[in-house]
Amino acid sequence: MRHGKRYRNLRSALDRSRSYTLPEAVELVKRNATAKFDETVEFVANLGVDPRKADQQVRGTVVLPHGTGKTARVLVFAVGELAKAAEEAGADYVGSSELVEKIQGGWTDFDVAIATPDLMREVGKLGKILGPRGLMPNPKTGTVTTDVARAVVEFKGGKIEYRADKEGGVVHAPVGKASFQPQALVENTRALVDALVRAKPSGARGTYIKKMFLSSTMGPSVKLEVRDVAP
Repeated sequence: MRHGKRYRNLRSALDRSRSYTLPEAVELVKRNATAKFDETVEFVANLGVDPRKADQQVRGTVVLPHGTGKTARVLVFAVGELAKAAEEAGADYVGSSELVEKIQGGWTDFDVAIATPDLMREVGKLGKILGPRGLMPNPKTGTVTTDVARAVVEFKGGKIEYRADKEGGVVHAPVGKASFQPQALVENTRALVDALVRAKPSGARGTYIKKMFLSSTMGPSVKLEVRDVAP
């Protein structure tokens, strides 16, 4: 990928030969977030796993203590009283077969999809659409549940999903906005890393967390000192 002059200047100002403590990296990322919008701060981890193997998959959720800086658009597949509960909890879209048809038509204007267990047979038709986008409801992430009201409130309040991609065992997740106070970004990142450590699969061998980085939407990545963040 070819980057512009601004990006190259920011990248050249970093010491690429070293890793940074989390507070140092946060300061650098905030300093380099000079775009005209409030950039998202992204966390990336390279894990020593092979997600293609069933006993090495890494997937879960974590509540970031300071949220993401963005209110998630939550869709709920539910009917009857559970649909009413989802609406009252603040879900943006609630329905069943009509939502399935809309998504089959190409609509995916939401950030989180939650489903009640009784509708998963219908929702399963959307696997090829929602799966690659990381939007398919899954019991492991709390997005297949009868307690839809609680799930809606949690995802609206800063709960995020993380998972290692199947190609290289890489985790990408937002940990806030560049406008956040440094300590808020530090605490959000530590919460995510702690969740990753707890999610270490039984089949993982050797070094689990190989590399970690922080970056803003338009800024260069800053390499984290793994032992500082995940001792």
